Amino acid sequence: MSPQLLQINYKFNGSRADFEREFGPVASEIAKVPGLRWKVWLFNEAESRGGGCYLFDDEASLHAYLGGSVVAALKSHPAFSELSVQTFAVLEGPTTVTRGPVEGG
Repeated sequence: MSPQLLQINYKFNGSRADFEREFGPVASEIAKVPGLRWKVWLFNEAESRGGGCYLFDDEASLHAYLGGSVVAALKSHPAFSELSVQTFAVLEGPTTVTRGPVEGG
């Protein structure tokens, strides 16, 4: 079973500072998600777009997160729109060669 990558992108109605102030504290909750190895937070202030890339141990952990309270809050929050969710199986062999952080699941 290969690790699974989740990519979530969205438009954010506010500045980077607004985002970090209001949603930065959520990082500690996301860090506790079972099966999550890491998350990279993304923000493009010029386009008011943000997102994240998450690496999960397996597909079950990824889908549990998608069905959980954090993603539900993201979907219903008025500051977010144009939500895009994509999932991918990670190709561990070539990713390891190019130093992608996928080991240690």
